Amino acid sequence: MYLGLDLGTSELKALLLADDHRIVGVARAPLTVDRPQPLWSEQAPAQWWQALEAVMAELRTTHAEALPQVRAIGLSGQMHGATLLDAVGEVLRPAILWNDGRSGAQCEALTRAVPRLGEIAGNLAMPGFTAPKLLWVREHEPEVFARMARVLLPKDWLRFMLSGEAVSEMSDAAGTLWLDVGARDWSDELLAATGLTRAHMPRLVEGSEVSALLKPKLAARWGLREGVKIAGGAGDNAASAVGMGLVEPGQGFVSLGTSGVVFVSTDRFLPNPAQAMHAFCHALPKRWHQMSVMLSAASAVSWAAKTFKFVDEAALLEAAASVALADRGRCPLFLPYLSGERSPHNNPNAQGVLFGLTHAHGPAEIAYAVVEGVSFGLRDGFDTLRLPVDMPLREVALVGGGARSIWWGQLLADIFQVPLTLYAGSETGGALGAARLAWLADGGAVAEVCTLPPVKQTLTPSSEGAGAHKTRHARFQVLYMALRDQFR
Repeated sequence: MYLGLDLGTSELKALLLADDHRIVGVARAPLTVDRPQPLWSEQAPAQWWQALEAVMAELRTTHAEALPQVRAIGLSGQMHGATLLDAVGEVLRPAILWNDGRSGAQCEALTRAVPRLGEIAGNLAMPGFTAPKLLWVREHEPEVFARMARVLLPKDWLRFMLSGEAVSEMSDAAGTLWLDVGARDWSDELLAATGLTRAHMPRLVEGSEVSALLKPKLAARWGLREGVKIAGGAGDNAASAVGMGLVEPGQGFVSLGTSGVVFVSTDRFLPNPAQAMHAFCHALPKRWHQMSVMLSAASAVSWAAKTFKFVDEAALLEAAASVALADRGRCPLFLPYLSGERSPHNNPNAQGVLFGLTHAHGPAEIAYAVVEGVSFGLRDGFDTLRLPVDMPLREVALVGGGARSIWWGQLLADIFQVPLTLYAGSETGGALGAARLAWLADGGAVAEVCTLPPVKQTLTPSSEGAGAHKTRHARFQVLYMALRDQFR
């Protein structure tokens, strides 16, 4: 039995996985985000621990017989968050999260300080990454920076609390801008550019390796055996790929979560920082991945559902689906940049726009424009991927909460002109991947553990309307370029 813990932005999920791949139990605890100032996004790490205690208490109530069988724990979680600790391990301030946009000026300073940044880290400096956040703290909260002894990513802070060990792994560390992603090691040059050294960093392991052991007092409190291993784990998207069995070169997924992600596994380091494509380490040794990220995907649909008084997101999607193919060309265009944007624009100042409204447009046309705009943003990210000719795209899965809408999935397949596969159990996401990494750390083989789930449905691109999608996508891109300088 293996336990996967996935520390998301809106909830912490725990999942029990049996040796025959059965998901034995799942528990969830909600989390909230604080936004004390514009562009800020923070969480108190104490809230993460409260959520972990809650899910473990629930599992002890509902699956008491399974917990003593757990041999290893895996961790996954939201990436890039800066959790700052003092010399005795106390948290110094709320964690600055992945979707925090305050450090735009610090990104520019870091880029000037390290011209080779993209070559080493495989990524451009963006406010979402960890290193610019530390530059912001050094400039605006110097007393906190002076007391800081260690920086941990969110899931790695949970590991610290679970084991007393400060450890990270390659996939999450690759999202800090402190890692030499090709070498899979901390970069002294990048650390120095933010006033840090290796002493501030956790020890590094691979995601499928043992990183630490669970504290005996926690094992006793939660009904676990002593000596439970804790795997290195993974950042949320790499963990989701492991959970879906998408670990071989050319396998990937499109995720319709709060943010939108296009992810493809590779067998080598293939950076493309010029278009804000992310090149990260995968959670398994000698594997990397490319990833594009848009900051508002399903969250843009949620915003529109609330703003335009739909009952819920499902009602908005139903209204969007009611717009006939022949009428889509007359709908408004929507730029989905409600929280700024990463791939391919790297523009924290980008904003959402509804363009071309007339008296003829009602809720259905607006709903369609929003869903289409998110889909176009994902297509822009997909186009940043750079796979070599000897590594063709093998398959693309569709995952995330938005994947529950078959209509939206078909629209994406038509816009991407790529088949999208829906797999059973894709909603388990990073928690299943974390549990599988625990299994690997306990001696499991990749071929045995990282299997593909059963196929529920394959969405094949339709040629009908492909030209219209292409025309509207081109207008969408022109609209952003026309407004880019107005967002400042």
